[in-house]
Amino acid sequence: MNVLLDEKDLNKLIVVGDRILIKPKTPQSKTKSGLYLPPGVQENEKVQVGYVLKVGPGYPIPSVTDVDEPWKKRTEEPQYVPLQPKEGDLAVYMQNTAVEIEFNREKYVVVSQSSILLLVRDEGLFE
Repeated sequence: MNVLLDEKDLNKLIVVGDRILIKPKTPQSKTKSGLYLPPGVQENEKVQVGYVLKVGPGYPIPSVTDVDEPWKKRTEEPQYVPLQPKEGDLAVYMQNTAVEIEFNREKYVVVSQSSILLLVRDEGLFE
């Protein structure tokens, strides 16, 4: 599924729930032995690799109301179980569950956390 968006700023995109916005890594055009691959060959692979750009808030959990203490102020803000991926992680994900989005003529994918098989995190990369 392809969705074409005409916005200019990537920060206007809000990822919801357990979804992750990923920028797919550009595929190599040559094999290790030097053979050139035709366009679209690696897009058909079942497993893809890309960088995490944005992460949703996580899985919503129901709010616990204390009936025993009615004088306490209740907060109506939703609470979430956070997701494992962080911005900048390299993610290995299942292609068949990804939703492709074209934003400013660049290709992105949105996947759920359950579609991610592996994360590679370099803590010292952005320091």
